[in-house]
Amino acid sequence: MNLLLPIVLVGMLVMMFLSSRKQKQAQQERQNSINNIKPGDEIVTIGGLHGVFHEEDTARGIVTIDCDGVLLDFDKAAIKTVTPASNSVEDVPVQEETTEEVVETEVTEAPMEEATPEDHATPENPLGFKQED
Repeated sequence: MNLLLPIVLVGMLVMMFLSSRKQKQAQQERQNSINNIKPGDEIVTIGGLHGVFHEEDTARGIVTIDCDGVLLDFDKAAIKTVTPASNSVEDVPVQEETTEEVVETEVTEAPMEEATPEDHATPENPLGFKQED
Protein backbone atom coordinates (compact mmCIF):
# COMPACT_ATOMS: atom_id res chain seq x y z
CA MET A 1 0.00 0.00 0.00
CA ASN A 2 2.89 2.36 0.72
CA LEU A 3 4.40 1.82 -2.75
CA LEU A 4 1.17 2.49 -4.65
CA LEU A 5 1.23 6.27 -4.20
CA PRO A 6 4.83 6.80 -5.43
CA ILE A 7 4.25 4.52 -8.45
CA VAL A 8 1.11 6.47 -9.43
CA LEU A 9 2.94 9.81 -9.03
CA VAL A 10 5.89 8.64 -11.14
CA GLY A 11 3.48 7.36 -13.80
CA MET A 12 1.67 10.69 -13.91
CA LEU A 13 4.95 12.61 -14.20
CA VAL A 14 6.11 10.42 -17.10
CA MET A 15 2.76 10.91 -18.90
CA MET A 16 2.94 14.69 -18.43
CA PHE A 17 6.52 14.81 -19.69
CA LEU A 18 5.73 12.77 -22.82
CA SER A 19 2.62 14.75 -23.70
CA SER A 20 4.35 18.11 -23.28
CA ARG A 21 7.27 16.90 -25.42
CA LYS A 22 4.91 15.89 -28.27
CA GLN A 23 3.15 19.23 -27.97
CA LYS A 24 6.43 21.15 -28.21
CA GLN A 25 7.50 19.14 -31.27
CA ALA A 26 4.20 19.86 -33.05
CA GLN A 27 4.47 23.56 -32.18
CA GLN A 28 8.07 23.72 -33.45
CA GLU A 29 7.09 21.98 -36.71
CA ARG A 30 4.21 24.44 -37.25
CA GLN A 31 6.49 27.41 -36.54
CA ASN A 32 9.09 26.13 -39.02
CA SER A 33 6.47 25.76 -41.76
CA ILE A 34 5.22 29.31 -41.09
CA ASN A 35 8.77 30.73 -41.14
CA ASN A 36 9.58 28.96 -44.45
CA ILE A 37 6.49 30.17 -46.27
CA LYS A 38 6.87 31.16 -49.95
CA PRO A 39 4.55 32.94 -52.39
CA GLY A 40 2.12 30.45 -53.90
CA ASP A 41 1.86 28.25 -50.78
CA GLU A 42 -1.67 27.40 -49.73
CA ILE A 43 -2.67 28.70 -46.29
CA VAL A 44 -5.50 28.07 -43.83
CA THR A 45 -5.98 30.67 -41.09
CA ILE A 46 -7.17 29.94 -37.55
CA GLY A 47 -10.53 31.37 -38.62
CA GLY A 48 -10.85 28.77 -41.40
CA LEU A 49 -10.09 31.08 -44.33
CA HIS A 50 -8.36 29.30 -47.23
CA GLY A 51 -6.09 31.24 -49.55
CA VAL A 52 -2.72 31.52 -51.26
CA PHE A 53 0.23 33.34 -49.67
CA HIS A 54 1.00 36.54 -51.59
CA GLU A 55 3.56 38.56 -49.61
CA GLU A 56 4.87 39.28 -46.11
CA ASP A 57 5.61 42.50 -44.23
CA THR A 58 8.28 41.32 -41.77
CA ALA A 59 8.50 44.69 -40.03
CA ARG A 60 4.86 44.55 -38.95
CA GLY A 61 4.49 40.74 -38.85
CA ILE A 62 1.67 40.81 -41.39
CA VAL A 63 1.07 38.44 -44.31
CA THR A 64 -1.10 39.10 -47.37
CA ILE A 65 -3.27 36.22 -48.54
CA ASP A 66 -4.97 35.96 -51.94
CA CYS A 67 -8.48 34.53 -51.53
CA ASP A 68 -10.04 34.19 -55.01
CA GLY A 69 -8.59 37.51 -56.18
CA VAL A 70 -9.20 39.38 -52.91
CA LEU A 71 -6.02 40.33 -51.03
CA LEU A 72 -6.43 40.16 -47.25
CA ASP A 73 -3.91 41.09 -44.54
CA PHE A 74 -3.50 38.89 -41.44
CA ASP A 75 -1.11 38.61 -38.54
CA LYS A 76 1.47 35.94 -39.17
CA ALA A 77 0.30 34.24 -35.96
CA ALA A 78 -3.15 33.73 -37.54
CA ILE A 79 -1.78 31.09 -39.92
CA LYS A 80 -2.91 27.63 -38.87
CA THR A 81 -1.51 25.40 -41.64
CA VAL A 82 0.73 25.83 -44.65
CA THR A 83 0.70 23.51 -47.66
CA PRO A 84 3.65 24.08 -50.02
CA ALA A 85 2.73 24.84 -53.62
CA SER A 86 3.30 21.99 -56.05
CA ASN A 87 5.49 23.29 -58.84
CA SER A 88 6.39 19.99 -60.47
CA VAL A 89 4.53 18.68 -63.49
CA GLU A 90 4.35 15.18 -61.99
CA ASP A 91 2.11 16.34 -59.13
CA VAL A 92 -0.55 17.79 -61.44
CA PRO A 93 -3.20 15.18 -62.29
CA VAL A 94 -3.75 14.67 -65.99
CA GLN A 95 -7.35 14.74 -67.10
CA GLU A 96 -8.10 12.15 -69.73
CA GLU A 97 -10.17 13.09 -72.75
CA THR A 98 -13.61 11.62 -72.78
CA THR A 99 -16.01 11.52 -75.64
CA GLU A 100 -19.63 12.01 -74.80
CA GLU A 101 -22.37 10.78 -77.04
CA VAL A 102 -25.14 13.31 -77.42
CA VAL A 103 -28.59 11.79 -77.67
CA GLU A 104 -31.33 14.06 -78.96
CA THR A 105 -34.88 13.37 -77.94
CA GLU A 106 -38.00 15.03 -79.17
CA VAL A 107 -40.05 16.77 -76.52
CA THR A 108 -43.75 17.07 -77.06
CA GLU A 109 -45.79 19.52 -75.05
CA ALA A 110 -49.19 18.65 -73.69
CA PRO A 111 -51.94 21.20 -74.33
CA MET A 112 -52.55 23.52 -71.41
CA GLU A 113 -55.93 23.68 -69.80
CA GLU A 114 -57.62 27.01 -69.59
CA ALA A 115 -57.64 28.55 -66.13
CA THR A 116 -61.02 28.96 -64.50
CA PRO A 117 -61.97 31.55 -61.90
CA GLU A 118 -61.93 28.81 -59.25
CA ASP A 119 -58.22 28.30 -59.91
CA HIS A 120 -57.33 31.85 -58.84
CA ALA A 121 -56.60 32.91 -55.31
CA THR A 122 -58.91 35.33 -53.55
CA PRO A 123 -58.59 37.11 -50.19
CA GLU A 124 -60.88 34.50 -48.64
CA ASN A 125 -59.03 31.66 -50.43
CA PRO A 126 -55.34 32.75 -50.66
CA LEU A 127 -54.11 29.41 -52.04
CA GLY A 128 -56.76 29.14 -54.75
CA PHE A 129 -58.21 25.80 -53.68
CA LYS A 130 -61.65 24.82 -54.92
CA GLN A 131 -64.21 25.19 -52.20
CA GLU A 132 -67.25 23.01 -52.00
CA ASP A 133 -70.44 24.72 -50.86
